[in-house]
Amino acid sequence: MEDEAFSDISGKPISLDCQTHSSFCREFTVSSPKMSIGKVMVYTCSVWLLAYAVFFFTQNTAVLSSAILITLAGMMLHIHFVKVDHESLLVIGSLGIQVSSCYASGREVTTFIEMSKIKDIVINEAVYLHQIIYYLCVLLKEPSEPNGVSSVVTLFQSSKPRHNCLVKVYRSCQEILSKCQ
Repeated sequence: MEDEAFSDISGKPISLDCQTHSSFCREFTVSSPKMSIGKVMVYTCSVWLLAYAVFFFTQNTAVLSSAILITLAGMMLHIHFVKVDHESLLVIGSLGIQVSSCYASGREVTTFIEMSKIKDIVINEAVYLHQIIYYLCVLLKEPSEPNGVSSVVTLFQSSKPRHNCLVKVYRSCQEILSKCQ
């Protein structure tokens, strides 16, 4: 899987790493490119130049101090809550599915879904802005109705891989799920 090139819905390159731990356990990791230092510099300089222009006309030093603090706070919040470095999906046949997101700051969010709650894993489609996108999701069983779906858990929400990447993960997940039934 490493040889094939993948991209997200915006056309930016992403990478898919598949590790087979056993015939009943596979891990998929979708990694996004690192933050561009050039992009960070452009945003920072833009905010600071705007603040300097306001300072030039108002002669108020609080404008410059506020711009610096807002820029630093904004970058820290973006790195800690928005910028996802990689997302992983660990499928363990008899146990369940673990979904993890690792942010640029090192913060990691992990969710586990028991196999008994999983109805199926599917590729779904949605209208996003002016295009149709595909996403991989886990359908959770309705406890009261065996054929019903109680909720949907979307996988790889931040990286948003294209259909060809999702198909690779989907087929592998279906292979593991079919062995468990």
